[in-house]
Amino acid sequence: MEKIDPICGMKGSIEAYGHYFCSEYCVKKYEMQFNIDNKECPKCAEKSKKWFRENLFLVIAGLIFLIVADYFLTIFGLKFLNNLVSSFYYYLKMVWIAIIVGLFIGGIIDYFVPREYISKYLSKNDKKTIFYSVGLGFLMSACSHGILAISIALYRKGASAPSVVSFLLASPWANMPVTILLFGFFGVKAFLLVGSAVIIAINSGLIYQILDKKGLIEKNKFVINVEDNFSIKDDVKKRWQNRNFTIATLGEWVKGILKGSWELSKMVLWWILTGIFLAALVKTYVPQDFLMNYMGKTLIGLFVTLILATIIEICSEGTSPLAFEIYRQTRAFGNSFAFLMAGVATDYTEIGLIWNNIGKKSALWLPVITVPQILLLGYLFNFIS
Repeated sequence: MEKIDPICGMKGSIEAYGHYFCSEYCVKKYEMQFNIDNKECPKCAEKSKKWFRENLFLVIAGLIFLIVADYFLTIFGLKFLNNLVSSFYYYLKMVWIAIIVGLFIGGIIDYFVPREYISKYLSKNDKKTIFYSVGLGFLMSACSHGILAISIALYRKGASAPSVVSFLLASPWANMPVTILLFGFFGVKAFLLVGSAVIIAINSGLIYQILDKKGLIEKNKFVINVEDNFSIKDDVKKRWQNRNFTIATLGEWVKGILKGSWELSKMVLWWILTGIFLAALVKTYVPQDFLMNYMGKTLIGLFVTLILATIIEICSEGTSPLAFEIYRQTRAFGNSFAFLMAGVATDYTEIGLIWNNIGKKSALWLPVITVPQILLLGYLFNFIS
């Protein structure tokens, strides 16, 4: 039996109710969803795995070790880690607000949004579902890594894999704040960037739906059956009328949101920190001249851009200025587009998170589906001066 937590999709170690859970929090969520009295299961009182064995702790411990090592080496006149640590701080300062916002929104979704809502609009295998997902992505004001927590929260609430992929591809480059940023850099050419991001998100979602019908990607185990006549509007009205607005209630809300955000952070944050560290390595040890000299208006330049974008993509707000600098120096608009889009489509953080939470088949299909679209549009866009 595969030890997968039925609540969050992570590997579980606590056996209860015929499943394996990763934490006591997920056990309690399971009990709440199925109205189970925990006295029925003595094993539910088992401790979750030790905090010092969590991936998040191990990654943070490794980064702290790096920073402390740099400090003591500097005392002895050895400064070869200085630039690496500075680069890590540079990227961390760039994305920390987006990460916190993403985790907070994910916590709100986890606590307040019933699974029925997501299952009704984002779990069905029809074309409207993809457009709903892309539209929702446009409303999100977070970068690619800030959006990861929200994506997994939606998946845990019943959104299908095609919906999550469309949402993940649309939100970093088609959301409102970044759209405004891109127009500031590229002028009217930003229409091509944003419009192409939406097209790729829609195309990819529709292809994923075909794969879903053929059984070539994983099904979402969190989807629940919802009556066709189920009205979200009526349900929200009913829940609102039954709410008791007191200080105690407000405290419960805050506690619930923070708990959901923390569980998401354990799932997502270690991936993000690892990605930032890899980006810092590239920034420190790959000469800037290489980035500019090998990204001209050629197919080789386009492929080099694709490879580098896979490694150094961290945040949409952060990569936008670098993409413009590539365009300013090389006039290769297609390479700038590939740099923006390929990071989201091929970045190992996104792929790894999909692999761990949705499934390996869904993760492997992501670059297979998106990269040809990106290369084709990038090649065409390079004819635009």
